[in-house]
Amino acid sequence: MSQVPSRDRPEAAPPPHSVAAIVVAAGKGLRAGQSVPKQFATWRGKPVLRHSVEALATAGVTPILVMIPEGGEDIARAALAGIAGVRLLVGGETRQVSVRLGLEALAGQPPERVLIHDAARPILPGAVIARLLAALETHPGAIPVLPVVDSLAHAEPGAQGEMMGASARRESLRRVQTPQAFHFPRILAAHRAWEGGPEAGDDAQVAMADGCAVALVEGDDVLHKLTYASDFAPSAPPFRVGSGYDVHRLEEGEELWLCGVKIEHSHGLSGHSDADVAIHALVDALLGAVGAGDIGQHFPPSDAKWKGAASDRFLAHAMSLVADAGYTLGNADVTIICEAPKIGPHRDAMRSRLAQIMGVEEALVSVKATTTEKLGFTGRREGIAAQAAVGLVRL
Repeated sequence: MSQVPSRDRPEAAPPPHSVAAIVVAAGKGLRAGQSVPKQFATWRGKPVLRHSVEALATAGVTPILVMIPEGGEDIARAALAGIAGVRLLVGGETRQVSVRLGLEALAGQPPERVLIHDAARPILPGAVIARLLAALETHPGAIPVLPVVDSLAHAEPGAQGEMMGASARRESLRRVQTPQAFHFPRILAAHRAWEGGPEAGDDAQVAMADGCAVALVEGDDVLHKLTYASDFAPSAPPFRVGSGYDVHRLEEGEELWLCGVKIEHSHGLSGHSDADVAIHALVDALLGAVGAGDIGQHFPPSDAKWKGAASDRFLAHAMSLVADAGYTLGNADVTIICEAPKIGPHRDAMRSRLAQIMGVEEALVSVKATTTEKLGFTGRREGIAAQAAVGLVRL
């Protein structure tokens, strides 16, 4: 057994009873597709194991006994460096054996309570720990669970493969999570008395086999177990934002297009395409939100085929890239900056046209205008500027 070196760090108020933890991290499997056992693989910026151990330390749990695979001390020490109260111990061939070894190691100076947690469940909310410890005030054991929301059925063998058998009542079933919490003497006695073999499903089953009552407390969806390679794939954020800005010069003899609407005016906007400054700003906002560069990269002004092109093509292309990235429009907000023409009379038509091009409801699109109080190039009516902001929502 070895002690992980620690640095000074703020400690949470300790629980009212002495509480230790055993974190099971002795697995050697590479089913999750990582080059190291998954508990040591990097996930969301740090080793999987470190996430839950930090949560336990923050909750005031000490000591935290981490069961590691044989030969895994160096990688475990690196993963947990700086966390106070951590001890390492080589585990056994199965989870039940590892937990038994951990309990016996704590028995020399036994805590009053113990939390037993699987390292493959990295996100451990403090509220779940608090609910478990509260349940131990009136019960010898407690586990976090979640309801089953899908219909369930038994699978039965058939000539052409598995067939649906009898349905199971989901109302009485629960999904079991960890950590599982126990009065220390009670769970130690249960493991010592266990005769069900080394492949015990979890510690609650060991406890119940010894007659220990186990209470159910509310778990949390974030306590899911990392199992497959897909669990380690970079996760797309639930939403993204982007901003865009564009300017075009006003000139006589040019058509004036704003937000895909042609407006009769003494001057129009000059540019390689139709110079729709509002759509160009919106396109840049969409491209920026999905990290796809800017409008000049996709439609370079040096390319003759975009000479005089309608900007609705640019906007439709940007929306296709948004969809390819797995997002849809949450909202779009466009501001046109000019002294003239007046935008108000055209605002509804502009919103409708933008929504049509993007294939979204008009309610998701905002178009507004402002002036610069006759200051700058827009104030002198030399040009029109536009800025846009978008929010994207993951599909």
